[in-house]
Amino acid sequence: MTCYDELVARGLIAQVTNENEIREMVNAGKATFYIGFDPTADSLHVGHFMALCLMKRLQMAGNRPIALIGGGTGYIGDPSGRTDMRNMMTPETIQHNCDCFKAQMSKFIEFGEDKAQMVNNADWLLKLNYIELLREVGACFSVNNMLRAECYKQRMEKGLSFLEFNYMIMQSYDFYYLFKEYGCNMQFGGDDQWSNMLGGTELIRKKLGKDAHAMTITLLLNSEGKKMGKTANGAVWLDANKTSPYEFFQYWRNVDDADVVKCMKLLTFIPLEEIYEYEKLEGSELNAVKERLAFELTKMIHGEEEAKKALDTARSLFSGGNKADMPSTEISCDMFNDGTIGILDIMQLAGLIPSKGEGRRLIQQGGVSVDDVKITDPNTRYTIESLSGEGIVVKKGKKVFHKVTVAC
Repeated sequence: MTCYDELVARGLIAQVTNENEIREMVNAGKATFYIGFDPTADSLHVGHFMALCLMKRLQMAGNRPIALIGGGTGYIGDPSGRTDMRNMMTPETIQHNCDCFKAQMSKFIEFGEDKAQMVNNADWLLKLNYIELLREVGACFSVNNMLRAECYKQRMEKGLSFLEFNYMIMQSYDFYYLFKEYGCNMQFGGDDQWSNMLGGTELIRKKLGKDAHAMTITLLLNSEGKKMGKTANGAVWLDANKTSPYEFFQYWRNVDDADVVKCMKLLTFIPLEEIYEYEKLEGSELNAVKERLAFELTKMIHGEEEAKKALDTARSLFSGGNKADMPSTEISCDMFNDGTIGILDIMQLAGLIPSKGEGRRLIQQGGVSVDDVKITDPNTRYTIESLSGEGIVVKKGKKVFHKVTVAC
């Protein structure tokens, strides 16, 4: 199976332009392509992980990836898929997030001469002269066409700022710049980026002529990534300080039965022939498949040693084992009131619930236990002594375990 055909078989491709030419270029290892990453946080999450897997897949086939960090467009914020305006970030925050991204990507993608490259669009966007941009780039865009783009429709209902309106022009200019300076002939992006990506392709043709080869491929990166990368308590981060290897493992171990095979296709390098065999399984037979998925992804992000530890811990907990290597939170003594602390405070400090209201609902539904004793009263309190030593184990639902101790 060719590289492009495998991308299709794994469900990655949503839309393309010039499919025959794209297929030929990708299969021959002649694509120099870019994927953009907006530095809206100081860590990548599993939605980005899908893009990184794609870049690795294509690099293995001889193609050259460019990881574009949106240090410049981060000053604006992408309105795609949003009904509200993004918060404005300071230059210092943007730079810090870019540095964090670079460190994470460097562990995953092979950078170097004639290999993957990392660039920051702040290097060219912040130097643009506004009048020059209007004359040279703005003249290539139709406002009527831009307003029909899907990426603006939701924002138009509540009010689209002129700042956000410029995002399409900035992203289009990125492709134009990378095409000229880096020989980048292909761009990849999420399925909500289609209008922005077509804008870049069209800008290249208008500025450099019809013979300029620039192609677009949109992937199910954002729509699938948003579903896979979010939990009730926030995102699933690739940074071990934000989402521990065990929590990362457990997230994938607990995916829905209907999603496990899809996740394997999109995110792992397990051969398709093997995955097709997993498609025949159902019910409890899928538990071993989920375990395999969780192990492979944890190994890819955190290394084999951490993946094995997470696997052993999960098996130990589900078989009534001890608290070793379990995700844990240490509560300071000043969080106690008259020597006691409530179960809702404990769960919130441990990141198990986003709010006390959610905690009350879980307790009322019988979804919370402490040291294997079901909690029925949301006002239950614990003393400093009860959390001393090995602490307590809070169980949320059937599969989330968390150790809580006290530090005085």
